[in-house]
Amino acid sequence: MKAAWYESTGEPKKVLQLGEMDIPEPKADEVLVRLHTSGINPYDTKRRGGLLGTTMQFERVIPHNDGAGIIEAVGIGVDDTRVGERVWLYEAQLGRPFGTAAEYTVLPSEKAVTLPENTSFAEGACLGIPAMTAHYCVFADGAVTDKTILIAGGTGAVGNYAVQLAKWGGAKVIATVGSDDKKVIATNSGADQVINYKSENISDRIFEITDGEGVDRIVEVAFATNLEVNQKIIKPNGAIAAYSSGDNNPQVPFRQFMLKNTLMRFVMTYAMPQPAHQAAVKDITTCLSEGVLQHQIAQELPLSDIVKAHEAAEKGEGIGNIIVEII
Repeated sequence: MKAAWYESTGEPKKVLQLGEMDIPEPKADEVLVRLHTSGINPYDTKRRGGLLGTTMQFERVIPHNDGAGIIEAVGIGVDDTRVGERVWLYEAQLGRPFGTAAEYTVLPSEKAVTLPENTSFAEGACLGIPAMTAHYCVFADGAVTDKTILIAGGTGAVGNYAVQLAKWGGAKVIATVGSDDKKVIATNSGADQVINYKSENISDRIFEITDGEGVDRIVEVAFATNLEVNQKIIKPNGAIAAYSSGDNNPQVPFRQFMLKNTLMRFVMTYAMPQPAHQAAVKDITTCLSEGVLQHQIAQELPLSDIVKAHEAAEKGEGIGNIIVEII
């Protein structure tokens, strides 16, 4: 099979290779998927770049955790009726050498989720880490019906799904974005109010929108940067779910948050408990089937351009996901 891989960490052009490899065989409770598309996430580029530690868990790694394709074979313990099923994948490369930047991958059967016919393979490769992270950030602390939720970075891969899922869950959604063009995208995705954080005062606008009450929950992409604003706008007994920070060692104004009994949740998809994974899969599948979710795709590049795709992902080129076309 054709595949992209690396044998040491570093810059894309220095470590990524293209070539032929043997097709892996599914073991017990696994499926073999013929991939059509592969999605790139920050975790994938950071792991390849050595930013999460330079030690290689395997001698050779095919990168990427997300993707979409068709099941071609199953291992012992998996129903044969799954063969031929369209699926989207998550955590394909977690603790394994076979990611989705190849023509085939093997992974546990439960991590290959039925992809509704109304969703393309490119759209299916957008899900995985972004949509599941968004789901946990929005719903980890209970139902959001009639809650007011602030989504920081409402057009990012995670943020945009968070906007849509929160709205689907019955929340009043406020999103922050960095440009007026992005305001349009966040509004079209369902945000009730959108704030340009570069030209508007976030806390002033939040209190204006909420009649001085603030927000019940915050889905945060820049935890350290927004600490001061968030401690002002979060309601008593509110919750902040942060999946990124910028500064990994921020100084937290403990007393201000303590006086509001604020719950802080730090989110890593791979560490989510199994029931959270199952709940995310269930709700995402429902939303896909109902045509609720929109998918932001910045670029689609062929596997032969894997270096260019990683460079584009690292630079944050465009709005949305970088998708690698396998077929």
